Amino acid sequence: MGRKGEVQVIQTEYRYQQLENWLLQAIAEQRWRLGERLPSIRALCEQQGVSKATVQHALQRLEAQGLVEARPKAGYFVALQPRAARAPRNLARIEAPRPVTVSELFLDIMRRGAAFDLLPDLHAGDLPPGIVALNRAIGRALRRQKGDDHQYYDAPAGEMALREQLALHGARRGWQVQPEQLCVTSGCQHALFLALMACCRKGDVVAVESPGFYGVLQLLEQLELQVIEVPTSSETGLDIDALERVLQRWDIRACVVSPAFATPSGALMPPAARQRLLALAEQFDLAIIEDDIYADTAFVQVPDPLKALDTGERVILCSSFSKALSRDLRLGWIAGGRWHERILHLKLVTQLASSRYLQRGVAEFMADGSFAAHLRRQRSELRSRRDRLIASLHDWPGEIRVSTPQGGLAVWLELPEPADTLGAYPRALEQGLVITPGPLFSVSGQFRNCLRISFAHPWDGRRIEALNRLPELLLPS
Repeated sequence: MGRKGEVQVIQTEYRYQQLENWLLQAIAEQRWRLGERLPSIRALCEQQGVSKATVQHALQRLEAQGLVEARPKAGYFVALQPRAARAPRNLARIEAPRPVTVSELFLDIMRRGAAFDLLPDLHAGDLPPGIVALNRAIGRALRRQKGDDHQYYDAPAGEMALREQLALHGARRGWQVQPEQLCVTSGCQHALFLALMACCRKGDVVAVESPGFYGVLQLLEQLELQVIEVPTSSETGLDIDALERVLQRWDIRACVVSPAFATPSGALMPPAARQRLLALAEQFDLAIIEDDIYADTAFVQVPDPLKALDTGERVILCSSFSKALSRDLRLGWIAGGRWHERILHLKLVTQLASSRYLQRGVAEFMADGSFAAHLRRQRSELRSRRDRLIASLHDWPGEIRVSTPQGGLAVWLELPEPADTLGAYPRALEQGLVITPGPLFSVSGQFRNCLRISFAHPWDGRRIEALNRLPELLLPS
């Protein structure tokens, strides 16, 4: 005890601070790696002999520091720090327009069914709950077919019930679209095909992102269109300044862009850049083809589509369910703006009709809330898989740069030169691995030291082991 009149100060550490420091040390020692789930609140109470309030207070303090994150109905996870890895550089060069010749590598990867999997022969077990619910909805739609429905073709624009649900889905993202402004397609690739046919003629020049989606390059080749590649940032997407310089120099008919989580980088275009893009479209009489296929995979907030800002009807929005729901569904949609009637005609020519019962089943799946529930589960799972992938990449030797997407299905990896991912492709095949080399995302042979790696599948033991074998194949010794 101190003398009378003195106040004795005793330095103490509260229980929540003790727990907070213990968790910090455990994370630093990688007891739980980036993206991994911490023990439950109940488990921490039992392990540390503290109250639930103490545990919650400690976790909330760590969350406020950005070190852990709470996910609804899933628990707390070690958070991926935004600057934990350096972003890939914007190294694409601008070259004159040229015809497109798609690499045979693309065909080889697609034949193996391996666009998004290191181990395409490794199949997961149980179906996700959302796919189970989808299959049931489609089955009910098939059983409800009446009379001679099977004798009739679908309407050119697709089932009204599905278009109504798609319009409601768009409204939730800030896009006020009417069902009559939508057309159902056979996937997003078909939608992009219709868009390019509607606004371009043979020999026209089309601007694309670089690195960009190889499926678009394939379409340009088939339609005998020329391409000009515009550099992109792995964080903010298409370089609008570079696009303006390109538009000032060459006569360009259309620009294909993915504002939301573009593949391969997963970039998200900021609002100011979107406004500038639309202004350039007006100034240079440009058609904008928006590939919106990854937007619904957003980990936090689903961004509004570029189409929502389109007052001049210059944006053709293309999307599908293949990335957010099932690749096997083969249902997409397109909003053609000023080219809508032309697109409806081209739909009849290229596809004639879509499956009526399939559309009705998906419409029911959306209407009863099953699609929204599936997206909530999937977004949490994808974010966890992304974090685990990037955590594993941190362990690779050498100076690597990796994107940190807030949505999508893949990261873009820049390796130190003279890494040659294209040359590593056959060596990887010999070990049963299928990689997607950087040159696949360009027509000019760029990005040989880059690689796209997907987190679309669970990181089970075999995939982690396959991932850990890549450095010896890719990195120079």
